[in-house]
Amino acid sequence: MFDIIIHIFPYAIAFTIPLLVTSLGGLYSERSGVVNIGLEGLMIVGSFAGAAATAGLYPVLGPGAVWIGLLTAMIVGAVFSLLHAFASIHLNANQVISGTAINMIAGALTVFIARTLTGSGNIQIKQGVPRVDIPFLSDIPLLGPLFFQKTYATTWIVLGLLLLMWFILYKTPFGLRLRACGEHPHAADSAGVNVMGIRYAAVVISGALAGLGGATILVTYSGEFNGSVAGLGFLALAALIFGQWKPLGILGACFFFGFAATLANASQAEPALKVIPEIILKIFPYVVTLIALVLLSKKSQAPRAAGEPFEPGKR
Repeated sequence: MFDIIIHIFPYAIAFTIPLLVTSLGGLYSERSGVVNIGLEGLMIVGSFAGAAATAGLYPVLGPGAVWIGLLTAMIVGAVFSLLHAFASIHLNANQVISGTAINMIAGALTVFIARTLTGSGNIQIKQGVPRVDIPFLSDIPLLGPLFFQKTYATTWIVLGLLLLMWFILYKTPFGLRLRACGEHPHAADSAGVNVMGIRYAAVVISGALAGLGGATILVTYSGEFNGSVAGLGFLALAALIFGQWKPLGILGACFFFGFAATLANASQAEPALKVIPEIILKIFPYVVTLIALVLLSKKSQAPRAAGEPFEPGKR
């Protein structure tokens, strides 16, 4: 069994990382008081932007085009999220409907542009981020094969972002103001905090991280844009709730989803797992999540003002 874990662990990490960075984006948005169920659409936009930039620049920059693609995905995701920010914050639109519109627009628009550019709805990239063994660390018994062999650079970038996002959220004045806007926006407003500005910034950060999540799928295990991210944006929302809107909780939830999904996908390739029906492995993480959400619903610590419109000077 340990051999199976070592074999599938790198793939589980690769599946976990896009979920993690997208959930962190959702965390910032919802902590500021703006519900963002448009994470799926923002991931699709990021995947498209990353694929278009990488494929277009590869003949000139070679492997370096991948990193330009990731940066482009973050920028385009941030810009696209302004649609949701404007509707939710400036127009006081229903945030769930606005997020749903983002999901619908993103899928249709990106596939249309992809067909215009390539003649099909797909954009393939010639090379993604290579998997490498980290020198010295990969030789550590037990930990080396699990964490430092066959690893992507994007894994460590996202883990670094996790630490940075935690520090900003809990150790900086901006993080304090952001959390105040999601809990007591009128109190924050009376204290001189620009609630609308903070919420705009949070949604833009959310779009950038979700765009990076979509592009990370592209440059690691996908290799092409096809107009979908297989529902990972919605799974990131589930991880956000499952993790109780806390960075470390989200990390644990994302790893659980990533490992469980990888285990299900590898079930037919590993003889030891064939004794368990594949359908049970595939539905296991979702069933456990539903049970956990039911059991923890009374103790849920969602931001109090999440989803509520805000108008300066009004209570």
